[in-house]
Amino acid sequence: MDAMSEPTQAPHMSNRAIEDAAVAYLLEWEAARGRPSRDTHNTGAAADVANAHRTIEVKAYGGLARGQDLWLEPSQYTEGRDNPNFWLYVVENIRQGDPARFRLLEIDGETLRVMLVRAVERRCFTVPWPVATYDELIRDQYPA
Repeated sequence: MDAMSEPTQAPHMSNRAIEDAAVAYLLEWEAARGRPSRDTHNTGAAADVANAHRTIEVKAYGGLARGQDLWLEPSQYTEGRDNPNFWLYVVENIRQGDPARFRLLEIDGETLRVMLVRAVERRCFTVPWPVATYDELIRDQYPA
């Protein structure tokens, strides 16, 4: 298996765990390059990580991101369009669990501007799905 192929039996990781692993990885990545950064995800900030040089939105993928859309919140889209120091970092291959095998792709400058021009605005609703409802559906549809 090459360094970027996914294992046949990938361990289960929640979306939150994948995102948290990506942000932790990125904080170390930036520090190793002399850019100490702070974790700003889940704070209402425009992006997940900030330092004196960059505002960074992290897109985390359990597997490979090739061919996937990058979902941005309206504030992130605006920040990316208006702030020349806004970067998108895609961290992929996280589910396999070994940070040495994560891959980071940095998107900035002209590449980011071209991508943002092609962005498509969508509207959706997030519907809460309580664990109890999920469990009830499983019991009803997959009886033991």
